[in-house]
Amino acid sequence: MSESTESDEIDRLPVWSAQEDWCAVTIGMDVIGYKWHPVIIDRLLKHESLRFNELSREIGGAITNKVLSSSLEDLEEKDLAERTVVNDKPVEVEYSLTERGRSLAPVIESLETWAANNFQPAESKAESIVDHEG
Repeated sequence: MSESTESDEIDRLPVWSAQEDWCAVTIGMDVIGYKWHPVIIDRLLKHESLRFNELSREIGGAITNKVLSSSLEDLEEKDLAERTVVNDKPVEVEYSLTERGRSLAPVIESLETWAANNFQPAESKAESIVDHEG
């Protein structure tokens, strides 16, 4: 695989790894693999920008405000999302993806396709192979 990619146009952020060999897959999952990060990225890809409560509704209410706030802060720190104040009184903030965050579109689309091709809705919680309450 060529070392030169589209990401060469974006400044690369340093990520340290305790492993003997630096593994891009491990690092990628360390950056976006938190439970809600891919879902937040997906919703921001679909809507370009959303206010906090709009984003919470788009996720479906399964995420607490505290976890959403923490996840957004983490995505901002990793230069995947940005926060823009659109009004001072009352304070209104919109969240959107940075160029680095938007570059995750093919990853999120592939994950969505893979899941749709390999899973179906469970008829009951007991039947589900995944617990979405935590």
